[in-house]
Amino acid sequence: MNKKKLLVSALLLTFVFTACKHKSQATSGTATDSTKTEKTVTPNETKNTNAQILGRPEVPILCYHRIADGKKSEYAVTPATFAAQMKILADSGYHAILPAQLYDYLVYNKSLPEKPVMITFDDSRVEHAAVAAPILEKLGFKGVFFIMTITYNKKNYMTTEQIATLAKAGHTVGLHSWDHTMVIKYKDDADWQKQAVEPKKKLEKIVAQAVDYWAYPNGVYDHKGAAELSKHFKLAFTLISKRDTVYPLQTVRRMLATEGTPQGLLKSMRRTFGKKH
Repeated sequence: MNKKKLLVSALLLTFVFTACKHKSQATSGTATDSTKTEKTVTPNETKNTNAQILGRPEVPILCYHRIADGKKSEYAVTPATFAAQMKILADSGYHAILPAQLYDYLVYNKSLPEKPVMITFDDSRVEHAAVAAPILEKLGFKGVFFIMTITYNKKNYMTTEQIATLAKAGHTVGLHSWDHTMVIKYKDDADWQKQAVEPKKKLEKIVAQAVDYWAYPNGVYDHKGAAELSKHFKLAFTLISKRDTVYPLQTVRRMLATEGTPQGLLKSMRRTFGKKH
């Protein structure tokens, strides 16, 4: 009899414990499910269409080449001019963004900081690492450095160590082709392998991260080139060209930052990308 009572008591306790546990889970189930849903489903999960991407307000993107004293070229600014231009951007409340942020903004409608600007550099010049990067970092800015890979370790150009250091410092390293041949001159797959595919692989080894962004040599593109680049890069950057309606992510517009005065740069940005900038 005692054994039966003990057995019955044990069964009752098990029942009560199970019921209480089930009730507790049911009570907290809403919060748990809600948290799980927030982590796995977001309003930005669906990619924007090409039309929606084209409809997003453009972000001002500056393009620099030479930063040196005594250079008379439409592609050159002095170190003092560059420093003054970066200072007025910082003083005016601009925030330097990187291509990954721009991609998420265009494709997933993710927000950007107030007054975004992107600061890019073409051609792998040594002054980009030695002069520009320290100025940017002093202001809390990060830049985008597009590498022409034929220039590795050559005079007046960045070393592979400098390129790797830029990536480690949080700047973005992108590709600017192997030898600056324009995309419109690529005739076959061999050209694409030589100018884009193989250089991309080698550059990724140097920076120890993915190279997802391309700057067109001379800023020139065609529809065929944009289509091919879409297989290899998330974004590709032109110079002032009209965007391709089928490949807007491969035809992101930039402007040459060659205005002599800081105030002139701001005016040029507003004229190119809209008055709200």
